[in-house]
Amino acid sequence: MRLPEKITKLAELIEQNGGRALLVGGCVRDELMGVEPKDWDVEIYGIEPQKLKEILESFGKVDAVGEAFTVYKLGNDLDVSIPRRERKVSRGHKGFVVEGDPNMSFEEAAKRRDFTINAILKDVLTGEIVDIYGGREDIQRRIIRHVSSETFAEDSLRVLRAAQFAARFEFDIDAETVEICRKIDLTDLPKERIWGEFEKLLLKARKPSIGLKWLYDLSVVEQLFPELKALVGVPQDEQWHPEGELLTHSLLVVDRAREQIDDLPYPKKITVMLGALCHDFGKPTTTAFFDGRWRSHAHDEAGIAPTISFLNTLGIYTLDGYDVREQVIQLVRYHLKPGEFYRQRENLGDGAFRRLARRVEPDLLYRVAKADNLGRNAEWIPQEKWFTAEAQEWFIERARSLSVETEAPKPLLMGRHLIELGLPPSAKFGEITKAVYEMQLDGRITNLEEAVNEAQILIKKSRKKSE
Repeated sequence: MRLPEKITKLAELIEQNGGRALLVGGCVRDELMGVEPKDWDVEIYGIEPQKLKEILESFGKVDAVGEAFTVYKLGNDLDVSIPRRERKVSRGHKGFVVEGDPNMSFEEAAKRRDFTINAILKDVLTGEIVDIYGGREDIQRRIIRHVSSETFAEDSLRVLRAAQFAARFEFDIDAETVEICRKIDLTDLPKERIWGEFEKLLLKARKPSIGLKWLYDLSVVEQLFPELKALVGVPQDEQWHPEGELLTHSLLVVDRAREQIDDLPYPKKITVMLGALCHDFGKPTTTAFFDGRWRSHAHDEAGIAPTISFLNTLGIYTLDGYDVREQVIQLVRYHLKPGEFYRQRENLGDGAFRRLARRVEPDLLYRVAKADNLGRNAEWIPQEKWFTAEAQEWFIERARSLSVETEAPKPLLMGRHLIELGLPPSAKFGEITKAVYEMQLDGRITNLEEAVNEAQILIKKSRKKSE
């Protein structure tokens, strides 16, 4: 592991003052798994808090965070603290009394951690590994196992962490850990903590379906996500879904969506993953057997309400200024549109694409529809059907040719243009700009000059009406 120079210098200063600096948690785990850490946590033993603060301040600006227990941040990649013990005193993720103790033993300090793979310590200077609870062996066995049966259940967030670690590392979860997780009440978790783990499950795993399956097995879905629970047991037409069940299809779609997002900015990655997960939320209430097949008419519209409920549980609205919530809702509403457009392609005008782009990003819609297609085990599907890969590729190429793959065209005609034409501000502004924009979407207007000419015609017609 290539350590930042500041960590080595810090460890040397700590040693000179009679202490010891040890790397802890994820950075040690990642190194043992052959992954280059992106940030580091260091615990300082044998140095009193005030002395530690003085040493850290010699490195420049130090940010202290934490109400109950101080963690010192050196830059964006290094957290420094003394070992601590935690005592549960009230309900909730923050219901702990935390006490720092620089003279704590390694065994006691590591015991408070969640899983054995996160309870390994490494001396910064000597490279000595301190692995009291068998974390290295569990990494080799590819298993997630709790550290302490006495304290594990005190932090309900650990149940979601078990699922997301299992997904990210493609590890199994120890049977005893599973049993403990199933008995933990999760209703005390705030939305932001739920989302924090769910986000990692979706984005950091190569196959998010692994973590989603564990959410079912660990009773998380039972307690937190009725929309996911509703997917269980819903039958699918075996002609198009050889897997036969909605949940299986949904998990396949999520994994395929994960393969479609690496080139996207973070908010859009989240949008596609949530759109893929939620796209069939309307099927549990609309699926019925008739005409010899299982069918789910109007499940796209029926999926809106459960999608909103699901996003509420996760506390998802905007991320980095991007309206993730609205786009996910529209992805669910329109996820069948690429196939429908393809089926109608001989009679479909450009305006249909431009109007669709006003509601949902066609590029994101393409990715969700493609994942939906691949999640059907596409090789089973007769190639003449409208939801084949050919349909999705036709859709995105048409959108790109019209330059609407990420957004609808900006209106050419603005209110200031109407003022320049001598029209005083009034309700007519909206009527005229809207009418001209509709012409623009249909391709009847392609530049500002044409837009202004059409506005003049509409103004004249309006004045004649009022005379």
